[in-house]
Amino acid sequence: MENKNNDSPCHALVAGQTILIDKPYTWTSFDVVSKVRNWARKESGEKKIKVGHAGTLDPLATGLLIICTGKFTKSISSIQELSKEYIGTFTLGASTQSYDLETEITPGGTYQHLNSSHFANAIQKLTGEILQIPPVFSAVKVDGKRAYEYARKKEELKLLPKSIHIYEFELTRIALPEIDFRVVCSKGTYIRSLAKDFGEILGCGAYLSALRRTRIGEYLVENAINVRDII
Repeated sequence: MENKNNDSPCHALVAGQTILIDKPYTWTSFDVVSKVRNWARKESGEKKIKVGHAGTLDPLATGLLIICTGKFTKSISSIQELSKEYIGTFTLGASTQSYDLETEITPGGTYQHLNSSHFANAIQKLTGEILQIPPVFSAVKVDGKRAYEYARKKEELKLLPKSIHIYEFELTRIALPEIDFRVVCSKGTYIRSLAKDFGEILGCGAYLSALRRTRIGEYLVENAINVRDII
C-alpha cells in the first residue's frame, strides 16, 4: 500500500491510500471495491470513505487492480492513462460471442497447419496503433446503457472501432490449440478483442481462455496483496 501520510494506518485509509490488489478469478472489480470499502470502514470506524478502482479487470481475469481511497481517488484518472501489461492464453480453432469463456464455445476452422510465419504475420498486423472493436459483452456505453445489457437480451448492437496502441506483443508458449502471450498496451485495449482478431487473421477463430494483468505503469502485481487477506 502506498501512503504519503505519517498518521496511523486507519487514518491513512480515510485520508488516502493507493492499494494494489491481486484480483481473484470470478471477482468483479466492483466486488473488490466493496470489500475494501467495508474493510476500511471497519478498520477506521468511519462510515463515509471514498473508494474507487483505477481500471476495470474482467471477472474471468486475475491480477493487478489498483484501489484508491480518500484524496488518492483524485489520481484514478491519471493511473487509468498508464500502459498495461497482460499475460494469458488464446485458444485457437473456436470462438465465443464474448471472445472469452463467459459464453458458449463455437467450433471454428482448422489450426494444425499453422506455423511461426503465420503467427508472426498476425502479431505484425496487431502491433502498433490499430483500430479495435470492443466486445459486445463489455461495459462500453451505448445510448446510456452498457453494451452487455444489449448483448444479454440478444438485441442487435453495432460498436464502432476505437484507436488503441499495442506496444509489445509476443508469444511465450505454443502448444496448439493453446498459445500463451504477453502484451503491453494502451488504455482502452480489450485483450478479448485482440484474441478474436488474432483468430480471424489466422482464419481459424480464437478466444481468450486465460488472462492476468501483471503491470499498470510502474505498479507491479508482485507487490499486490490478496483481497482475501483483508476480509
